[in-house]
Amino acid sequence: MNNRSNHSISKMIEEKASNRGMTKFAEGLMPKVFLTCALISILTTVGIVLTLIFETFSFFQEVQVAEFITSSDWYPLHGDPSYGIRPLITGTLMIAAIAMLIAIPIGLASAIFLSEYASDKTRRMVKPILEVLAGIPTIVYGFFALTFVTPLLQNIIPGLSIYNALSPGIVVGIMIIPMVASLSEDAMSAVPQSMREGAFALGSTRFEVAVKVVLPAALSGIIASFVLAVSRAIGETMIVTVAGGSNPTTSMDVTSAVQTMTAYIVQVTLGDAGYGTTEYYSIYAVGMTLFIFTLVMNVIAHIISKRFREVY
Repeated sequence: MNNRSNHSISKMIEEKASNRGMTKFAEGLMPKVFLTCALISILTTVGIVLTLIFETFSFFQEVQVAEFITSSDWYPLHGDPSYGIRPLITGTLMIAAIAMLIAIPIGLASAIFLSEYASDKTRRMVKPILEVLAGIPTIVYGFFALTFVTPLLQNIIPGLSIYNALSPGIVVGIMIIPMVASLSEDAMSAVPQSMREGAFALGSTRFEVAVKVVLPAALSGIIASFVLAVSRAIGETMIVTVAGGSNPTTSMDVTSAVQTMTAYIVQVTLGDAGYGTTEYYSIYAVGMTLFIFTLVMNVIAHIISKRFREVY
């Protein structure tokens, strides 16, 4: 037995020695491959940002920044164009607000159920089904909002326009439920079991443990999931393009048509404006505004995560 063991060890040493050159080559090559992959991601991001900056600068050579920020009229394709971004921001934030009113309570309740009430078997079955919602193409959600949700709402709300803010807002909320539920459930599952057992030992009910112990302990991850979901709702394109309409307005009426920043970008890129015109460059100004919004949301999520993070 010892002879066989010694023979096997000797053979392994010989094989290792014979492959030493290839191993050394791989050890030198792989860090360079990994660095290249990282640089590609960084350079792509830099390229996108620089493109937005340069094209936005071209837009502001024709349009005053003050008009873009303060004007309440957005009619870039009219004979007498006006470039006030406020109506697009209003429509975008209205859709995002409706979506969060749907996604936060349902997503958080789903996360509490999966983390604190569901058995392992139920969790393994329900969570993948819930996350299937995230894999449905957004264009499908858009037609679902237009052909199913809007007629359903018209039976409840008389005078609801075929294009409105309410229907796409609800469907965007449904779409981001998996994001809120999954990230919140991960944060709650990371809370040590000893904290739950201590609360049970003091006579707390399961609901009290979930709401008064686990929820505060996982607060950083939960709030981060909310902020990331808001970013996703702000950047949504196809649902609001199909079901929201193309009426830029500062009105807060959810029953009428609206236009979001992403919907306007789609409208112009379909060929409504010629290349090199002010109308064409306006999509980059809108894109830069959208980029700033999502960047701020992600920075807020990062700050909140660091501020309320609990280390166990």
